[in-house]
Order: sequence, then C-alpha cells, then structure tokens
Amino acid sequence: MKRYDIKAKKSFGQNFLIDDSALKEIVNLSEIGKNDLVIEIGPGLGNLTYYFQNSNLLLIEIDDRMLQILQDRFESNYNTTIINNDVLKINIDEEIEKIQKFKNIEFSKIKVVANLPYYITSPIIFKLLEDSTKVSEIVVMVQEEVADRIIAKSKSKDYGILTLMIQYYARATKQIIVPGSSFIPSPNVTSAIIKIIKEDKYQDIDAKIFKELVHKSFANRRKKIINSLVINKLLNLEKENIDKILKKCGISENARAEELDIDKYIEVTKQLMNL
Repeated sequence: MKRYDIKAKKSFGQNFLIDDSALKEIVNLSEIGKNDLVIEIGPGLGNLTYYFQNSNLLLIEIDDRMLQILQDRFESNYNTTIINNDVLKINIDEEIEKIQKFKNIEFSKIKVVANLPYYITSPIIFKLLEDSTKVSEIVVMVQEEVADRIIAKSKSKDYGILTLMIQYYARATKQIIVPGSSFIPSPNVTSAIIKIIKEDKYQDIDAKIFKELVHKSFANRRKKIINSLVINKLLNLEKENIDKILKKCGISENARAEELDIDKYIEVTKQLMNL
C-alpha cells in the first residue's frame, strides 16, 4: 500500500485481509482442483490471489487503483484474466465462456472465492446463485451477522428472506470466525467464512412465485403470515383463497413467517403454481 500510495476506500467497502492463517483457511475450504476456475471478486491488493496464482484465475476488480497492482503481480501468469468492472454489471457466464474459448479449455468446476465488500454482500451472492449456471461453489468472507442469517433455523430471530432464498438454491455452512484485527483497516465487526454449494433440489418449482411468497411473507414479520400475504397482495389473491392454501398445507392461521421451514414454503408454492 505504501509502495503504490494507496489507502482503502470506504465507498468500495475495502478492508484488506492480511491474516495468513485466514487466507490459507479460505484456500483449504475452496478445494480447488487442477482444472477448476477460481473467480475472485474484489481481489484488491492480491493477498488471497497470491495463494491461487497456480490455478486458473478470473479476477474481477472495480477499483482502477488496484489494477496496476494486480497486473504487476499476476498478469504475467498465462492462467490469469483480469477484468476491471463492477461484478454486478457483467455477465459472469459470458466471461467464463470467453476464457474457455480463448484458452481452448473446459473447466471441471467453477468456484467463486472472495473477501466480499460487506455493503453489497447479498446482491453479489444472489447474482451468483440466480444468474450463473456455471458457478457451482462459493467460499466467501462476510460479516458474521450475515453468516448467521444465512444458516439460521426457523423460529429464530436471524431466520428470514436471506436464509430461505439461499436454501432454495444451495446448501450453506458457516466455517470459521475472523476477527477485525485480521484486516487493514480493521472493521468494527467480526467476520465469518461461509461455504455455499449449489444444489438443484427445486428444479420443478417456479422460482418467481417462491421468491414472491417469501418476500411477502416476511414483509410484515410481526403479523400472522396470512395477514402479511393479504396486505402485500400475494399474486393479488383474495384472503379466502390464501386461507384455503395455507390450511391445505397444514399451516395454522396464527402462524408467522419465521415459524415455517423451507419445506412449507415449497408446499405453498406448489399450491400457488396450481392456480
């Protein structure tokens, strides 16, 4: 940072991970094979990238200032591609296809490994889950409270939209806790590494209906689920129709959104799909 006269930018949510033990833990959890592709979002100074430099790499960095560092450190590697752009504005699958075509290679697995900016953690994770058919695993550093929401159980305060939407697409586990002292600058929060493995459990379920159901169920979290769905006009259904569906799925009229596990939301979605 001194050499390149760089300071972390708050606008990009930059906290550079400098703890070698945490970096190595991320690498170990990633289980990268010889023919896999590692996509690193926000590589910054390249501290994590360093441990993957012998792997196939796609680096996506929004900060122009980091570009020179990444080019100096890694661009000489034939296996490394650097994109200077906002990850939320690019088509990841198209970029993967370009690399495969250019290098005449077919990757075995494509994994995202990153220390994500905390202010856009959820949008990035959902982009990877919803928009990419090629990414199979995600190993990322997130704020611990976000990790707790991701792996929460029903009937707990952390359980909600984030939990259910990730369960719909994948299986997530919380791995290790990382203190603020492992970063420069040190954030005022504790972080955690999570591992997300995509699954195709619900291929026959309409994702749009499921998403609307979950979002509208939790829109008025303190209300009974039936009232929340009526107030928020779930598929513009009348209350009596919603009531019939909930009863058919064995859901009490007094139930609240956080009391139902994903199986119940899937049951309700199936009933809504039949309408």
